[in-house]
Amino acid sequence: MDPIKIKGTRKTPDVSFDAGNGKIEIEGRSIPENSIEFYKPLVDWLDEYAKDPNANTSVDIKLEYFNTSSSKCILDVFKKLESIFKNDQSVIINWYYEEDDEDMLEAGEDYQSILKIPFKMIEMEE
Repeated sequence: MDPIKIKGTRKTPDVSFDAGNGKIEIEGRSIPENSIEFYKPLVDWLDEYAKDPNANTSVDIKLEYFNTSSSKCILDVFKKLESIFKNDQSVIINWYYEEDDEDMLEAGEDYQSILKIPFKMIEMEE
């Protein structure tokens, strides 16, 4: 499976999905003009990945800000990962937030409460 690498812009996050090492990373700001269009290839990739996932999938989310439409798309990404987890695969989501960013911490906790998948909240120093 080919990895996905997307260089971030002012409105879109850096994305790195690598099936070979089971590493998924989304970092930066997510306020694209069309969130569904931006996230669709990622969700499609996860559909393929789910057919033969790595024994351990590690997901690093380091978003400094995302808009409402992105939040739904991020949930779609997490739901694909949740289905992999439910098939007895190891999946962990590392949710990074800056130490004073209550909103990002709460967003991570909200996702954690919706999904049945291991979440690790990781506070970063600014």
